[in-house]
Amino acid sequence: MEKTWLITGVSSGLGRLLAEKALIRGDRVVGTSRSEDALVDLRARYPQQLRIIAMDLRDQSSVRAAVDHAFAASARIDIMVSNAGYGLLGAAEEAGDVQVRDIIETNLIGSITLIQAALPHLRGQGGGRIQQVSSEGGQIAYPAFSLYHATKWGIEGFVESVAQEAAPFGIEFTLVEPGPARTGFGGNLARAEPLAAYAGTPADQVREALRGSWVIKGDPNRMTDAMIGLADRDRPLPKRLVLGAEAYAGIRRALSGRIEELDRQKDIAVAADFTDEELARL
Repeated sequence: MEKTWLITGVSSGLGRLLAEKALIRGDRVVGTSRSEDALVDLRARYPQQLRIIAMDLRDQSSVRAAVDHAFAASARIDIMVSNAGYGLLGAAEEAGDVQVRDIIETNLIGSITLIQAALPHLRGQGGGRIQQVSSEGGQIAYPAFSLYHATKWGIEGFVESVAQEAAPFGIEFTLVEPGPARTGFGGNLARAEPLAAYAGTPADQVREALRGSWVIKGDPNRMTDAMIGLADRDRPLPKRLVLGAEAYAGIRRALSGRIEELDRQKDIAVAADFTDEELARL
């Protein structure tokens, strides 16, 4: 059955691949990019299936207008993929004020605004699905990516909550958590100016790895195949879709470590409550 997608960030990377695969299988796509001139080749091949809308995630009014336009131009939008975003490489101390503000406005506030703008439309049509592209970095953290992780951990908490709010309206959410993949993500990183004090530290070691020693195993084609497959799955959908062996191993290790640490603190946690006898006297 033909579906209609709203995909942000379609000019490159996972967004472009996902849009192309949806078009090939006969679906319709409304894609957003900073420029309406994006995907000239795909628009020529699929003039009846593909529409591009200009949108700047840093501008909340632009996001709301783009979402309203997308729904007005479509009889129904079945799947919205919030994909657009970028990374910032650098230790927290190295990041400038503008860099901090820009990545939070784009990755976090922009994604929140996108979902807020879509919710009334999805309620009105009786439901729909949202795939929020997060990252393995929404559950684990590397040095030199603290600001990127702040946005991804932030959007994960937002989606965890809003998914419960929207469930009565037939709106389903999945957090998509890809690991490192052979897209243009690394080449498009914003970079903070390194401080000499961080030479040889874990943040600097990550910088060095990104210069060439890090072997990236993630295949964006297989990742987008999984996202397409998710759109066709019956309910219930997974809350999270982890993509890549490194992502799986890293997230599992992080979660296991948190559970172990939590269990070691059980007595401290329980002792912080009033006892039943004390509550009876209050």
